[in-house]
Amino acid sequence: MRKLARNSKGFGAQMVQAAVSAGAGLIVLASLLAAALVHAETYSSNPHKTLEEKIAAALSGGGAPVTVQNVQKTPANGLLEVTLDNGLVLYATEQGDHFVVGDLYAVRKDGLVNLAEEKRELDRIALIDGVDLAQMIVFTPEGETRDYITVFTDVTCFYCQKLHKEVADLNDMGVEVRYLAYPRGGPDSEGARKLHTAWCADDPQKTLTQLKAGVALPLSDCDSSPVTAQFELGAAMGVRGTPAIVTSSGQMIPGYKPAAELAAVLGLK
Repeated sequence: MRKLARNSKGFGAQMVQAAVSAGAGLIVLASLLAAALVHAETYSSNPHKTLEEKIAAALSGGGAPVTVQNVQKTPANGLLEVTLDNGLVLYATEQGDHFVVGDLYAVRKDGLVNLAEEKRELDRIALIDGVDLAQMIVFTPEGETRDYITVFTDVTCFYCQKLHKEVADLNDMGVEVRYLAYPRGGPDSEGARKLHTAWCADDPQKTLTQLKAGVALPLSDCDSSPVTAQFELGAAMGVRGTPAIVTSSGQMIPGYKPAAELAAVLGLK
Protein backbone atom coordinates (compact mmCIF):
# COMPACT_ATOMS: atom_id res chain seq x y z
CA MET A 1 0.00 0.00 0.00
CA ARG A 2 2.81 2.34 0.83
CA LYS A 3 4.46 1.53 -2.47
CA LEU A 4 1.21 2.11 -4.24
CA ALA A 5 0.79 5.40 -2.42
CA ARG A 6 4.27 6.47 -3.38
CA ASN A 7 3.57 5.52 -6.95
CA SER A 8 0.29 7.33 -6.80
CA LYS A 9 2.06 10.37 -5.44
CA GLY A 10 4.66 10.12 -8.21
CA PHE A 11 1.94 9.68 -10.78
CA GLY A 12 0.14 12.78 -9.42
CA ALA A 13 3.33 14.83 -9.68
CA GLN A 14 3.79 13.66 -13.23
CA MET A 15 0.24 14.66 -14.00
CA VAL A 16 0.82 18.12 -12.55
CA GLN A 17 4.07 18.45 -14.50
CA ALA A 18 2.31 17.34 -17.67
CA ALA A 19 -0.45 19.84 -17.07
CA VAL A 20 2.11 22.59 -16.51
CA SER A 21 3.95 21.56 -19.67
CA ALA A 22 0.69 21.42 -21.57
CA GLY A 23 -0.20 24.88 -20.28
CA ALA A 24 3.14 26.23 -21.41
CA GLY A 25 2.64 24.58 -24.74
CA LEU A 26 -0.77 26.17 -25.06
CA ILE A 27 0.74 29.56 -24.26
CA VAL A 28 3.41 29.07 -26.92
CA LEU A 29 0.79 27.82 -29.37
CA ALA A 30 -1.42 30.80 -28.58
CA SER A 31 1.52 33.14 -29.15
CA LEU A 32 2.30 31.53 -32.48
CA LEU A 33 -1.33 31.73 -33.53
CA ALA A 34 -1.48 35.39 -32.54
CA ALA A 35 1.68 36.12 -34.51
CA ALA A 36 0.28 34.25 -37.48
CA LEU A 37 -2.96 36.22 -37.29
CA VAL A 38 -1.06 39.52 -37.18
CA HIS A 39 1.02 38.35 -40.15
CA ALA A 40 -2.11 37.29 -42.02
CA GLU A 41 -3.84 40.57 -41.20
CA THR A 42 -0.86 42.54 -42.47
CA TYR A 43 -0.89 40.68 -45.76
CA SER A 44 -4.68 40.71 -46.14
CA SER A 45 -4.77 44.47 -45.57
CA ASN A 46 -2.04 44.84 -48.19
CA PRO A 47 -2.47 42.07 -50.78
CA HIS A 48 0.47 43.42 -52.79
CA LYS A 49 3.03 43.24 -49.99
CA THR A 50 4.97 40.38 -51.58
CA LEU A 51 5.19 42.29 -54.85
CA GLU A 52 6.28 45.48 -53.06
CA GLU A 53 9.01 43.65 -51.17
CA LYS A 54 10.37 41.94 -54.30
CA ILE A 55 10.40 45.09 -56.39
CA ALA A 56 11.94 47.20 -53.62
CA ALA A 57 14.63 44.58 -52.93
CA ALA A 58 15.48 44.21 -56.61
CA LEU A 59 15.77 47.94 -57.26
CA SER A 60 17.56 48.75 -54.00
CA GLY A 61 20.39 46.29 -54.58
CA GLY A 62 23.75 48.07 -54.55
CA GLY A 63 22.27 51.55 -54.41
CA ALA A 64 19.99 53.92 -52.56
CA PRO A 65 16.92 52.29 -50.99
CA VAL A 66 13.83 52.31 -53.19
CA THR A 67 10.35 51.94 -51.77
CA VAL A 68 6.99 51.35 -53.41
CA GLN A 69 4.56 54.20 -52.94
CA ASN A 70 1.44 52.75 -54.52
CA VAL A 71 0.15 49.65 -56.32
CA GLN A 72 -3.07 49.51 -58.29
CA LYS A 73 -4.75 47.39 -60.91
CA THR A 74 -4.61 48.12 -64.63
CA PRO A 75 -7.05 47.13 -67.39
CA ALA A 76 -4.47 44.56 -68.51
CA ASN A 77 -5.02 41.18 -66.87
CA GLY A 78 -2.10 40.15 -64.67
CA LEU A 79 -0.38 43.55 -64.74
CA LEU A 80 -0.26 45.95 -61.82
CA GLU A 81 0.82 49.57 -61.93
CA VAL A 82 3.59 50.20 -59.41
CA THR A 83 4.56 53.75 -58.47
CA LEU A 84 7.90 54.15 -56.72
CA ASP A 85 8.78 56.83 -54.17
CA ASN A 86 10.92 58.59 -56.81
CA GLY A 87 7.90 58.97 -59.10
CA LEU A 88 8.90 56.23 -61.56
CA VAL A 89 5.99 54.09 -62.74
CA LEU A 90 6.46 50.49 -63.84
CA TYR A 91 4.18 47.56 -64.62
CA ALA A 92 4.67 44.28 -62.80
CA THR A 93 3.20 40.81 -62.64
CA GLU A 94 1.11 40.14 -59.55
CA GLN A 95 3.91 38.26 -57.77
CA GLY A 96 6.55 40.81 -58.74
CA ASP A 97 8.67 38.25 -60.62
CA HIS A 98 8.70 40.37 -63.79
CA PHE A 99 8.23 44.04 -64.53
CA VAL A 100 8.64 46.48 -67.41
CA VAL A 101 9.35 50.22 -67.46
CA GLY A 102 7.48 52.23 -70.07
CA ASP A 103 4.01 53.32 -71.09
CA LEU A 104 1.08 50.93 -71.12
CA TYR A 105 -1.13 51.11 -74.24
CA ALA A 106 -4.62 49.81 -74.86
CA VAL A 107 -5.64 48.57 -78.30
CA ARG A 108 -9.13 49.88 -79.01
CA LYS A 109 -11.36 50.06 -82.04
CA ASP A 110 -10.49 53.70 -82.60
CA GLY A 111 -6.74 53.08 -82.27
CA LEU A 112 -4.06 53.00 -79.59
CA VAL A 113 -4.61 54.74 -76.28
CA ASN A 114 -1.72 55.58 -73.99
CA LEU A 115 -3.10 54.60 -70.59
CA ALA A 116 0.02 55.80 -68.78
CA GLU A 117 -0.31 59.28 -70.28
CA GLU A 118 -4.01 59.37 -69.39
CA LYS A 119 -3.04 58.81 -65.75
CA ARG A 120 -0.30 61.45 -65.94
CA GLU A 121 -2.86 63.93 -67.27
CA LEU A 122 -5.13 63.28 -64.29
CA ASP A 123 -2.17 63.66 -61.93
CA ARG A 124 -1.21 67.00 -63.53
CA ILE A 125 -4.75 68.32 -63.19
CA ALA A 126 -4.83 67.33 -59.53
CA LEU A 127 -1.47 68.98 -58.82
CA ILE A 128 -2.32 72.22 -60.61
CA ASP A 129 -5.78 72.34 -59.04
CA GLY A 130 -3.96 72.31 -55.71
CA VAL A 131 -2.41 75.70 -56.49
CA ASP A 132 -4.42 78.74 -55.45
CA LEU A 133 -5.24 80.83 -58.52
CA ALA A 134 -4.18 83.89 -56.49
CA GLN A 135 -0.64 82.44 -56.47
CA MET A 136 -0.48 82.55 -60.29
CA ILE A 137 -0.03 85.51 -62.62
CA VAL A 138 -3.16 85.33 -64.76
CA PHE A 139 -4.05 87.03 -68.04
CA THR A 140 -7.82 86.74 -68.45
CA PRO A 141 -9.80 87.51 -71.65
CA GLU A 142 -11.97 90.62 -71.53
CA GLY A 143 -14.84 88.64 -73.02
CA GLU A 144 -15.85 85.02 -72.52
CA THR A 145 -13.23 82.63 -71.17
CA ARG A 146 -13.59 79.51 -73.29
CA ASP A 147 -10.62 77.57 -71.94
CA TYR A 148 -7.31 78.04 -70.17
CA ILE A 149 -3.70 76.94 -70.20
CA THR A 150 -1.21 76.85 -67.34
CA VAL A 151 2.33 77.77 -68.32
CA PHE A 152 5.52 77.17 -66.35
CA THR A 153 7.60 80.18 -67.37
CA ASP A 154 10.95 81.91 -66.94
CA VAL A 155 11.58 85.55 -67.88
CA THR A 156 15.05 84.76 -69.30
CA CYS A 157 13.73 82.14 -71.74
CA PHE A 158 13.52 83.30 -75.40
CA TYR A 159 10.54 81.11 -76.24
CA CYS A 160 8.79 82.20 -73.04
CA GLN A 161 9.20 85.77 -74.24
CA LYS A 162 7.93 84.80 -77.68
CA LEU A 163 4.86 83.06 -76.25
CA HIS A 164 4.15 86.01 -73.97
CA LYS A 165 3.89 88.29 -76.99
CA GLU A 166 0.96 86.13 -78.13
CA VAL A 167 -0.95 86.22 -74.84
CA ALA A 168 -3.18 88.98 -76.23
CA ASP A 169 -4.00 86.76 -79.24
CA LEU A 170 -4.83 83.86 -76.92
CA ASN A 171 -7.05 86.13 -74.85
CA ASP A 172 -8.83 87.28 -78.02
CA MET A 173 -9.62 83.62 -78.74
CA GLY A 174 -11.03 83.18 -75.25
CA VAL A 175 -7.99 81.43 -73.76
CA GLU A 176 -6.94 82.42 -70.26
CA VAL A 177 -3.19 82.18 -69.61
CA ARG A 178 -2.15 81.20 -66.10
CA TYR A 179 1.54 81.51 -65.29
CA LEU A 180 3.53 79.46 -62.79
CA ALA A 181 7.18 80.25 -62.08
CA TYR A 182 9.90 77.88 -63.20
CA PRO A 183 13.40 79.41 -63.06
CA ARG A 184 15.47 77.19 -65.33
CA GLY A 185 18.64 77.97 -63.40
CA GLY A 186 17.12 76.85 -60.12
CA PRO A 187 15.62 78.65 -57.14
CA ASP A 188 18.83 80.61 -56.41
CA SER A 189 19.44 81.87 -59.95
CA GLU A 190 19.20 85.37 -61.40
CA GLY A 191 16.10 84.24 -63.27
CA ALA A 192 14.52 83.20 -59.97
CA ARG A 193 15.19 86.64 -58.49
CA LYS A 194 13.48 88.25 -61.47
CA LEU A 195 10.50 85.94 -61.07
CA HIS A 196 10.32 86.83 -57.38
CA THR A 197 10.24 90.47 -58.45
CA ALA A 198 7.26 89.85 -60.74
CA TRP A 199 5.30 87.77 -58.22
CA CYS A 200 5.91 90.28 -55.42
CA ALA A 201 5.05 93.37 -57.47
CA ASP A 202 1.96 95.51 -56.94
CA ASP A 203 1.12 94.86 -60.60
CA PRO A 204 2.44 91.34 -61.37
CA GLN A 205 1.08 91.26 -64.95
CA LYS A 206 2.80 94.52 -65.90
CA THR A 207 6.04 93.62 -64.13
CA LEU A 208 6.22 90.17 -65.74
CA THR A 209 5.60 91.71 -69.16
CA GLN A 210 8.34 94.28 -68.61
CA LEU A 211 10.86 91.71 -67.43
CA LYS A 212 10.13 89.47 -70.42
CA ALA A 213 10.65 92.47 -72.68
CA GLY A 214 14.13 92.99 -71.19
CA VAL A 215 13.31 96.04 -69.08
CA ALA A 216 15.80 96.44 -66.23
CA LEU A 217 13.88 96.68 -62.97
CA PRO A 218 15.04 96.75 -59.34
CA LEU A 219 14.93 93.19 -58.03
CA SER A 220 12.84 92.44 -54.97
CA ASP A 221 11.53 89.56 -52.92
CA CYS A 222 8.80 88.93 -50.38
CA ASP A 223 7.86 86.29 -47.81
CA SER A 224 4.72 85.41 -49.77
CA SER A 225 6.55 84.63 -53.01
CA PRO A 226 5.53 81.19 -54.36
CA VAL A 227 8.39 80.98 -56.87
CA THR A 228 10.38 78.25 -55.08
CA ALA A 229 7.28 76.16 -54.36
CA GLN A 230 6.17 76.44 -57.99
CA PHE A 231 9.63 75.45 -59.21
CA GLU A 232 9.45 72.34 -57.03
CA LEU A 233 5.95 71.60 -58.32
CA GLY A 234 7.16 71.81 -61.92
CA ALA A 235 10.09 69.52 -61.19
CA ALA A 236 7.72 67.00 -59.58
CA MET A 237 5.53 67.12 -62.69
CA GLY A 238 8.46 66.42 -64.97
CA VAL A 239 9.06 69.94 -66.29
CA ARG A 240 12.59 70.13 -67.68
CA GLY A 241 12.44 73.34 -69.68
CA THR A 242 10.31 76.37 -70.42
CA PRO A 243 7.77 77.16 -71.54
CA ALA A 244 5.98 74.03 -70.37
CA ILE A 245 2.30 74.32 -71.21
CA VAL A 246 -0.36 72.27 -69.47
CA THR A 247 -3.85 72.30 -70.96
CA SER A 248 -7.06 72.19 -68.95
CA SER A 249 -7.27 68.45 -69.74
CA GLY A 250 -3.80 67.82 -68.28
CA GLN A 251 -1.91 67.44 -71.57
CA MET A 252 1.71 68.58 -71.30
CA ILE A 253 3.11 70.54 -74.25
CA PRO A 254 6.86 70.96 -73.85
CA GLY A 255 8.12 74.11 -75.54
CA TYR A 256 6.63 76.89 -77.58
CA LYS A 257 3.54 76.63 -79.78
CA PRO A 258 2.01 79.58 -81.67
CA ALA A 259 -1.31 80.88 -80.36
CA ALA A 260 -3.28 79.49 -83.31
CA GLU A 261 -1.85 75.98 -82.79
CA LEU A 262 -2.58 76.12 -79.07
CA ALA A 263 -6.16 77.08 -79.80
CA ALA A 264 -6.41 74.11 -82.16
CA VAL A 265 -5.07 71.76 -79.46
CA LEU A 266 -7.79 73.09 -77.16
CA GLY A 267 -10.41 72.47 -79.83
CA LEU A 268 -11.13 76.17 -80.32
CA LYS A 269 -11.67 77.81 -83.69
